[in-house]
Amino acid sequence: MAEATKKAKAPAKPKKAAAKTETKTTAAKTSIHQVEKVVTHEQIEQLARQYWAERGWQDGYAEQDWLRAEQQLRQKAS
Repeated sequence: MAEATKKAKAPAKPKKAAAKTETKTTAAKTSIHQVEKVVTHEQIEQLARQYWAERGWQDGYAEQDWLRAEQQLRQKAS
């Protein structure tokens, strides 16, 4: 009868987890910086309300206040 021989296992391949983690960390840092530059709806609303208050709560300029606030915040973000 033929004897069964065990084959030796192939050597383990080196893990590349460290390189992947580093790439993910770098990508996360980049996204955090990109998020900081984004102007949110809430930020625009808050500044527009401030402009409205500065005018003594006078109606009729909501769109102008909004556009002014949006422009100011976008300039600061860039």
